[in-house]
Amino acid sequence: MVEHGEELARRLETFVNTWADDGLRTYLTANSRLPGPRANLELAAAFAEAVRGREKDWRALWTLCTRWTSIPPEEAPLNDPREFVVFCGARGIGALGTPSPSRARESLVHLRGVARDPRWRVREAVAVGIQDLVEHQPGTALRALEDWISPGAWLEMRAVAAGVAEPRLLGDRKVAKAALAMHQDILKRVRAAKDRESDGFRTLRQGLAYSVSVVVAARPEEGFRWMMKLAETKDPDTLWLLKENLKKGRLVSRFPGWVERIQATMRRA
Repeated sequence: MVEHGEELARRLETFVNTWADDGLRTYLTANSRLPGPRANLELAAAFAEAVRGREKDWRALWTLCTRWTSIPPEEAPLNDPREFVVFCGARGIGALGTPSPSRARESLVHLRGVARDPRWRVREAVAVGIQDLVEHQPGTALRALEDWISPGAWLEMRAVAAGVAEPRLLGDRKVAKAALAMHQDILKRVRAAKDRESDGFRTLRQGLAYSVSVVVAARPEEGFRWMMKLAETKDPDTLWLLKENLKKGRLVSRFPGWVERIQATMRRA
């Protein structure tokens, strides 16, 4: 982050004074590492920190980041350097919500819309933005995220699952309890789903193949009891999710007894 800090600060100052974002966009796209398999996440994190540190310029930076997240795929296609500007906009929205509960709520309202973006990298930025907000405003963020869990809102629920399934946040018992409860609610929606061939449902399903194991590892007693109940279901997607999560090292290495019991229950079901 130090590598980019001074340059970002200078270009942000220019934007605040002129409302011209050309210099920022040029710097971000030139250093995006796109096209490529991995965008410059360190630069995106540095941008979020730089934005967070300019409290007096909050409104101008909010305008900047919301403008960037409104750039459509036609103008910033997947894996194009211009997509990185949208990615940073979403990261900035998360950072701008961290100072207070009211701003956290405002950020989450905006990020909920961005969570439906067709570009997977942009959706990943939303998940990281959620993590930022849960870290700094946990009560407000967790309450707001409960509303994202609703019938058919597959991409919003995927953002919630990815956002709260972050080990560094789950050391907080209240966060871990809420994260598990959210996953339980999301799985209820999965079992009730009718549109399982939709892209959104498949995206959520893939994300849950990882995130369930993370939240269960943080709340093992309650989490494994829940998984045991799920193992008795006849729902094919639920059983697939269990199978995938029970392969994860965080469960296999630490809780082999529970893993074996649940797998045995699935074989009998």
